[in-house]
Amino acid sequence: MRLKDHVAVVTGGASGIGAAIATRFAREGARVALGDLDAAAAERRAAQIASASGDVRAWALDVTRRDDVERVAGEAEAALGPISIWVNCAGMSQIVPFLDCSEELWDRTLAVNLKGIFLCCQAAVRRMLPRRRGSIINLSSQSGKVGNSQFAAYCASKFGVIGLTQSLAVEVAPHGLRVNALCPGIVPTPMWDRQTADYARKRGIKPEEVRGYLLARIPMARVCGPEEVAAAALFLAGDDASYVTGQAINLTGGAVMH
Repeated sequence: MRLKDHVAVVTGGASGIGAAIATRFAREGARVALGDLDAAAAERRAAQIASASGDVRAWALDVTRRDDVERVAGEAEAALGPISIWVNCAGMSQIVPFLDCSEELWDRTLAVNLKGIFLCCQAAVRRMLPRRRGSIINLSSQSGKVGNSQFAAYCASKFGVIGLTQSLAVEVAPHGLRVNALCPGIVPTPMWDRQTADYARKRGIKPEEVRGYLLARIPMARVCGPEEVAAAALFLAGDDASYVTGQAINLTGGAVMH
């Protein structure tokens, strides 16, 4: 078990990529603190994973609130032990034409996707620095590498995640901590499902044509599974990645290569 004796926090862990990462980490022996804005969904997911894989506990968590983040970090350490891995998966997105993007949508997207990671990274680093041990993994996106129309707030936030990741990686590297980002392409999750109709509108196609439209633009001709993102997160969390920091790793099937 590759993560035995590790304690991992996974934000946005109730569904999608976060749930896949929490599941994989638990299966590899980590004690997992699963945080999510939807407390009931977090409890259900934690119970489901724990019944099959080990020690997983749920917390209600709003990553945009410093007091919430610090509370969960403290309670997780009290319940599970010193945090050595922190994965920032909580996020949101909405496809909307630029001139229709409200100030409220802009602020909320940046608050969840970028400020939330900033606050969580601070909580993680405070606890990891004295122990000189820790891996932080931030979820960016292929939209953090290449801009996309009608996605201004999301792209801005995900480009920002990569900048934050690189800056923090340089700062904490001398203290034994590593910070990396994952940049998935299209991943079939509830968040993506909710956007299919908007994507169809944007491209002027029918919702049932969206999948084919996307696959035609991916060299590997398939989407990325949540479990594949979890496998990449497992690599970055573990000792096999001991010399990897400041990276923004693509999982795009060849659609983005820089």
